[in-house]
Amino acid sequence: MPSDFERLVSALRRASRVSALTGAGVSAESGIATFRGAGGLWEGHRIEEVATPEAFAEDPERVWRFYEMRRRNAREARPNAGHEALAALEERFPGFLLATQNVDGLHRRAGSRNLVELHGSIVRRYCVRCRRIEEDLEPLEVLPPVCEACGNLMRPDIVWFGEPLPVEAWADAQEAARASEVYLVVGTSAEVYPAAGLALIAADAGAEVFEINPAATALSPMFSGAIREPSGEALPRILSALPG
Repeated sequence: MPSDFERLVSALRRASRVSALTGAGVSAESGIATFRGAGGLWEGHRIEEVATPEAFAEDPERVWRFYEMRRRNAREARPNAGHEALAALEERFPGFLLATQNVDGLHRRAGSRNLVELHGSIVRRYCVRCRRIEEDLEPLEVLPPVCEACGNLMRPDIVWFGEPLPVEAWADAQEAARASEVYLVVGTSAEVYPAAGLALIAADAGAEVFEINPAATALSPMFSGAIREPSGEALPRILSALPG
C-alpha cells in the first residue's frame, strides 16, 4: 500500500491545477514567533488587546510598538526551504495560487507572485483617512507613524480580530480552492476561520487535499492524506520527487 507521501507525489504528477494554503508553521521555521504559545501574551497584554480596531483607537502607540517588534522580527528572518519550494511549485503549475494566513512577507521574498495575503502584511501600512499606502520594513522613527500626505495616523495593513478578510483576496482564494485537483494545507493549525475553510471548499469540490504539518489538526480526518514533517523538510522532498 503506497504511503501518503507516494500518493501525494502521484497526485501531483497527474494534476494540472494545484494550489495551497499556508499558516504560521511555515514562518515558525524561519524564526517568526506565532504568539499562540506562551499564553498568547505580549508585554502582559493578550494579543487580542493589541490587534483590534478598538485597541488601535484606544492606544495607537502601544499597537504600533507590537507591530514594530513584529516588523523587526520579519526583517531579520529569511525565507526557508519550504517558502522556496512553494515558489518553485508556482513555476511548475500554471494557475497555482498560494493563499497565506501569514503577514510577514516571507512568501513574496521567496519568489511567490501568485499570492493572496488573507490577513494582510506587516510590510504595508495605510492612512486611516486618505488610504495612502507605504510599503517597507525599515525601522519607523516615530510611533505611531503619520501620513505624509494628510497628517493622519497610519495603521498596519493587517486584518485585525473582528475585521473581514479583503473581499478580492478571499474571492480569489475560494476560486482557486474550487478549481484545484490537488490542494496543499501547509503549516496551519486549521483553527482560524474563514481561512481554514478553504481546505473544505477544495475537498467539497473534489480535490485531493493533503496536509503537511508535524501534528494532526481538527480537519485531518477529512483530508486525503498527511505528511507529518515540517514544511521545510517535506516540500523540498516532494518537489525533488516530481519529474523535471
